[in-house]
Amino acid sequence: MRPPQARPSQAVPAETVAGAPRPVGRPDQVPAGAPAGQARASAPPRPQPAAVHHAVLCVNAPAMAASGPDGQLRGHGLHGFYRSGVRVLARMELRIGGMEPLPLQGTLTTAAQARFLGAVRIPGDPDPDPALTVERLRHADGVETVTVRNTGSRPARLPLEIALGTDLGPVGEIAAGHRSPDLPGQVQSAGLRWVGPTHSAVVSAKPSPHAVLAGAGVLRWDLEVQPGARWSVELRTELESTTPGPRPPGGRGTGVPLPWAEPEIRSDDPRVELLVPRSLDALGGLLFADPDRPTDLYPASGAPWRFGLAPADALWTARMVLPLGTRLAAGTLRALARRQQLGPAGGQAGTAQGPGGQGGPGQPGRRPEGLLPGALRHGGPELPPACTATEATLLFITVLAEAWRWGMPRQEVAELLPAAERALGALRGGLVDGFVTDLSRPVEDRAAHPVAARAEVQAQAHRAALHGADLLEAFDRPGAEEWRSWAAALRGRFRDRFWVDDLSGGRPAAALGPGGQPLPAVASSLVHLLDPGLSAEGGRHESLLEREQTRLLAQRLAAPELDSGWGLRTLSAKSPRFNPLGHRSGAVRVHDTALAIAGLAEAGHENEAGALLEGLLGAAAHFEGRLPEMYAGEQRTPGCPPVPHPAACRPAAVSAAGAVHAVFALAGVRPDVPGGRVLVRPASTAPLGELQLTGLRVAGEPFSVRVSRIGVAMVEEASAELQLVAR
Repeated sequence: MRPPQARPSQAVPAETVAGAPRPVGRPDQVPAGAPAGQARASAPPRPQPAAVHHAVLCVNAPAMAASGPDGQLRGHGLHGFYRSGVRVLARMELRIGGMEPLPLQGTLTTAAQARFLGAVRIPGDPDPDPALTVERLRHADGVETVTVRNTGSRPARLPLEIALGTDLGPVGEIAAGHRSPDLPGQVQSAGLRWVGPTHSAVVSAKPSPHAVLAGAGVLRWDLEVQPGARWSVELRTELESTTPGPRPPGGRGTGVPLPWAEPEIRSDDPRVELLVPRSLDALGGLLFADPDRPTDLYPASGAPWRFGLAPADALWTARMVLPLGTRLAAGTLRALARRQQLGPAGGQAGTAQGPGGQGGPGQPGRRPEGLLPGALRHGGPELPPACTATEATLLFITVLAEAWRWGMPRQEVAELLPAAERALGALRGGLVDGFVTDLSRPVEDRAAHPVAARAEVQAQAHRAALHGADLLEAFDRPGAEEWRSWAAALRGRFRDRFWVDDLSGGRPAAALGPGGQPLPAVASSLVHLLDPGLSAEGGRHESLLEREQTRLLAQRLAAPELDSGWGLRTLSAKSPRFNPLGHRSGAVRVHDTALAIAGLAEAGHENEAGALLEGLLGAAAHFEGRLPEMYAGEQRTPGCPPVPHPAACRPAAVSAAGAVHAVFALAGVRPDVPGGRVLVRPASTAPLGELQLTGLRVAGEPFSVRVSRIGVAMVEEASAELQLVAR
């Protein structure tokens, strides 16, 4: 699938670091300026895209490996070892005695490693039970160990052959269904080598094969395995560049710690004890190191389709794991600050005075200063595209402000404050007809060609203005009160014009068209209205919705039209355009469901939050604790598992972090480290029974809390500098 195209006056493509694989285009990304629900009008027919919902996918950025459950790499679809967006090896088919092992099991042991087990009967053996087992331990980094065990009563004398091949194709073309012919192989000491236009691949074996057939791409060993004995070979796959160019980014280096604490979880619900560790394990496989500062780690959006830096996804991920420390947020914020749109000739934008101050969005025809990169994302059949550049730019301010509340060192916050001011500068003057739309478009273009204003963008802009005001005030910068006034005015307009009365009591419109008319969609994007953001003393900023409006939205989210029983659908099942496999037209996205659980619980609608959490945990059990980015929005029925989505990232950063966020939100830990206090207000309904979270981080120090079966919290470990407050 090709990356989305972007016009200069519209959203910029999702950026990756130099040399990194760009996020692969997905059906939920559209050309800039495309109307809601419209696909590419003149696009030529494309091959069937690769599906991975049954694949065993190992990930350890910047490497990954994909195969079927039998462990064979057959060159079909996405099969292969990959590094930095290039398929290093497409085929690795094992035969012993001319036969493929009978597959018994193929599963992930960690996000980065998989184990495959097969069995082989020795020819002529009268015993009906297989005498040989073949185990393959595969690591995403390109190392695979094959072990043959003989549990029979006779020596096993038979050849083991491994057929290899590669096209050295880019992952984007492979994901779209394109498959180039294999390159010719060459003998290379203890293995084979393939040379392409820009890269070469080498597979070496230890011990060396007894025969190498370059034309067929086969390594062969003549085995003799005695009863009770075993034989092993290690295969190592490596990628080499044959042309000069920027060095691709690496992953988390050896000895570099994870940018979060590893918590211990205990709960009456055992599904939680599986979900949180596996979600963090999956997230660890997506970590890239910024080449400009290798100690700064940030998460890729997901594998295999978006295995690169997508700023909005990276910021959401960093925000949702703040209870485990601020290091991921700090690394992500610094990496994105280096990629922010600057002023003319690379200069810095002006300071963020008030919303009416000087230093506006630059010269006619150029994107506003302070903008972060991001592609347009398809909005589904009933809503306009969403600008992820706008989302990321606004979210940058929120993540910095909330990381500061969680205990990010003041000096680190101060160093990033100019970038937050530039982001506020992009928001300044961004209103069209009173609402925020697409900040990536020049101001005059927004006024001349208005587009729909989405509800979640107003929520993100409102939250960013209030968080920006908090930062400006705390760091003695001008403009705090002006931004609070700006947010209050937006709040008033939203309550007046976004609310739609109906027989059920009313609901917020998901968007207003350019003429101000509400668009009829009922979508999961409304959950952003429940996320006003962390404020002083562990409180929440004021919402765009009034209390009664929040109650009505909670009822709507809990109704069967949106709640599938496995989580929130992206579009109401009552819509004539509902599609349970549609990215934005009915599939369940874990991120949206997690935000709904946290937002509903914090707003006091705990029963609705508990019902959504039960659905998410039920789905997680079927996915073995490794929730994909999304799955089908089919209604939950007894005895039927959730239906996987063939194009879902597995793992996905916002899904993995969202699962952690949904669980941690029930403990109700809301810190204000600059104010020297922590508010703890757990869900009184205790939907997980007793819940104990050990090893969280507040103010950089361990923080542990236990929530009883009746919803009473007890803080068991905390910094002595913090005042503990319970409500």
